[in-house]
Amino acid sequence: MVTCYIGIGSNLGDRRSYIDKAIDELRSSRSIKVNRSSSIYETDPVSRISQGKFLNGVLEIETMLAPRALLVELNNIEERLGRQRTVKDGPRTIDLDILYYGQEKVEEDGLVIPHPEITRREFVLKGLRELGK
Repeated sequence: MVTCYIGIGSNLGDRRSYIDKAIDELRSSRSIKVNRSSSIYETDPVSRISQGKFLNGVLEIETMLAPRALLVELNNIEERLGRQRTVKDGPRTIDLDILYYGQEKVEEDGLVIPHPEITRREFVLKGLRELGK
């Protein structure tokens, strides 16, 4: 099992409910164990697209999935919770991002770990500090 950190966020509809449902989906996965979650922070969007504020946090999980397989699992959860990727950086019901995958560095098409935006997202830094990362 590998310890990973996942960014979680929502800025559409009942934001807290989407976050709770995503965490429930992660907990129900046979391949993922949710260890801890940070506080949830309300944040302004960083996109230039006009949209509502986010609720964001960080999860510490353990998984036996390889990085690409974990990304597929996270994308499947997003899809089940109604995420539509019609506009890049647009509003979303749920957003799940791999921040860290153990100590691994990954640079593949569509997957970069550690996540390249970590240092530009204060809520991520606060959440990681809260979880002792």
